[in-house]
Amino acid sequence: MLDYQEKIDANQLNSLALAYMGDAVYEMYVRRHLLQSGRVRPNLLHREGTTYVSAKAQCQVLFKMMDENLLSEEELAVVKRGRNAKSGTVPKNTDVQTYHYSTAFEALMGFLYLTGDIERLEELILKSFEFVEEKKGGTSK
Repeated sequence: MLDYQEKIDANQLNSLALAYMGDAVYEMYVRRHLLQSGRVRPNLLHREGTTYVSAKAQCQVLFKMMDENLLSEEELAVVKRGRNAKSGTVPKNTDVQTYHYSTAFEALMGFLYLTGDIERLEELILKSFEFVEEKKGGTSK
């Protein structure tokens, strides 16, 4: 039987492990957001989804959050750890700096999820949706 009640100490995980979790968590929220907004055609879903989950989009969202001082000191520390993580892989469709900041964004999402701070996670995810939709000229829910 699976036991998800056992806590994982997010402070002890390396940044790439946090980013691994954060990538999945953020993707799930994006997919739900798209379905709730009535976008259900498969090719449209994929195309719309990439406007939220691409390295470039995540990097831009993170910069906007930092510019607007939305992150706590602890969250900024997680971001810095994520940005400085050495993945050993070379990004295919983006530059190295963008890739590092998108990893930092995903690490933050993973950290908030694994620490159980779902309210804060969802607050930042909603902000990220607003930023992405602002940028593409849409309206957010």
